[in-house]
Amino acid sequence: MFLFATLMLNQLSFSTKLFFRYIPPFSILPHRKLFSTRFSKNMERCVVRCVPCEANLTISFNLNGSNKQMLREQTEPLGKVLARIANSIIKGQNKAKKSKPNKEKSETPEAEKPEISLRVNEKRVPEETVNADAWQNGAVLHVGDFKYKVELNPPTFTVSELPTSLMAGFPVCPRLEMEFGYLRDSKFKWFKESSPNAHMSGDQDCWTEAGHERVFTPSNLDIGLRVMLKCTPGNGPRFGEDKDLVSLGVVEAGPGTCTFDNRHMYTQKVTDESSLRVVSYNILADIYAQTDLSKTVLYPYCAPYALEMDYRQNLIKKELSGYNADIVCLQEVDKGAFVDSLSPAFDAFGLEGVFRIKERQHEGLATYFRRSKLKLLQQYDIMLSKALMTDPLHWELLEKVSTNPSLKEKIESRSTMLQVTILQSLCDPSRILCVGNTHLYWHPKGGNVRLVQIAVALKHMKQVVMEKHPGAGLMFLGDFNSTPSSGLFQLVCEGSVPENHDDWASSGPEEQIQAGLMNPFQLASACGVPAFTNYVGGFQGCLDYIFVEPHVLQVEQVIPLPSLQEVTTCVALPSVSHPSDHIALVCDLKWK
Repeated sequence: MFLFATLMLNQLSFSTKLFFRYIPPFSILPHRKLFSTRFSKNMERCVVRCVPCEANLTISFNLNGSNKQMLREQTEPLGKVLARIANSIIKGQNKAKKSKPNKEKSETPEAEKPEISLRVNEKRVPEETVNADAWQNGAVLHVGDFKYKVELNPPTFTVSELPTSLMAGFPVCPRLEMEFGYLRDSKFKWFKESSPNAHMSGDQDCWTEAGHERVFTPSNLDIGLRVMLKCTPGNGPRFGEDKDLVSLGVVEAGPGTCTFDNRHMYTQKVTDESSLRVVSYNILADIYAQTDLSKTVLYPYCAPYALEMDYRQNLIKKELSGYNADIVCLQEVDKGAFVDSLSPAFDAFGLEGVFRIKERQHEGLATYFRRSKLKLLQQYDIMLSKALMTDPLHWELLEKVSTNPSLKEKIESRSTMLQVTILQSLCDPSRILCVGNTHLYWHPKGGNVRLVQIAVALKHMKQVVMEKHPGAGLMFLGDFNSTPSSGLFQLVCEGSVPENHDDWASSGPEEQIQAGLMNPFQLASACGVPAFTNYVGGFQGCLDYIFVEPHVLQVEQVIPLPSLQEVTTCVALPSVSHPSDHIALVCDLKWK
């Protein structure tokens, strides 16, 4: 029974370490009794968080063996805080005496008020000094015989989490957010268990050091073991309190060879300043992958666990990090995945991102760029249907659409977005790119809707580059849900589409209009026309493109797509070795 209780106690101790979200600094300070007979001259920490734009400050330290948290007004006199600390000590001592037997109570004198002061260079801070001015970094709080060194706004992690799913051969990217510091100045130390469940012993020797980078990739030797990250927030030479993160689960075996492994052979290094590596990828939103329709009708050949978000995120992060891209445009990005998974990983790999969610949806578009090569200037995102209905720029097209109320209503109901991001080269500021990222209407019979959507998108981006950023080049990427035989592809690459094109009648005569369209740009498909970029059980075809202006960017290299054999190893996509039903387009482009 004693052994069982001990094991349960150890388990409980371990479980308290598994809550990774923000823990205020005061809750991780070392415990020590205020009036311990083993008095140490070493000063403990008193953490003060004081932000000028806020009304209150927070004072955190250990008092009489417990964590003391004080939320006080910045304009309050220091004397009130010191008196509050003294009263807390007296109250605690009297409470302890009351708990003793009555015989001892009568023999114990009343608690005395301890001497409390705040000093800077051994000089007392006047008690009428307001809190905002009194609590300086390096000041010393005296509480009886104890001294606490004040740390004003030390670097602190506000969010710290490890992924819930860990796989051998796949990068583990912690989610870390902080205040008063920078991740680039922080320290990271990874550990793994010496043997399965060794952490249950509570012995620190059960952890073996495994790495010192922000990202850790477990090997096959680590399968069955938990990992731990000790991270220290930093700001230049200044460091805050360590945070220990222990993985919830153990490292599991990976799927073996993935469809993107061979592709990484072409992208082992980041391109030089004269080139850009670009990726466009529909990563399959979790809200679509987890439906009954997806599991039973769309992807019945895919193992259910391979459709889970945590599993697919492992594959997505490894695939995208291995491309060493400069610009990554993603479609069907879950909002939670952008914040909790993708952005922390991309940030660790040197990329910064912006997100645009679809209205009335939980997924959207994300554009990432390499911060060492590119700078974000501006964003001009629009909802295509809203722009058509409200922007005078599109009135002529709106008049033609309005001749068919049924088509107009269908277009109005779509929340399709166009994400427009203006990026500037850091090495040559004259090089400016207008990057358009979109995911057009999906229905196989929706060619007429997509023609209207692409016309609005092109005209909007033309206005941006003409009026807002003259001289900027255009790069237009995404899932256009259009094959190379479509009117959309003809409009983009050939410059026009006639009013009698078959796509205007794609939904039948009841939704047909006549509208000739012109493309204000000269664009080409950088990756050509692959046999397929989408491969599911009921459809295989090219739907995704990277369109560029050849006079601005020249194609240097197109990364080969997975072979038909690789794609069909598990019947179709997605699969245990491929996280989406689409395939990423990857190419290297050279500035002209």
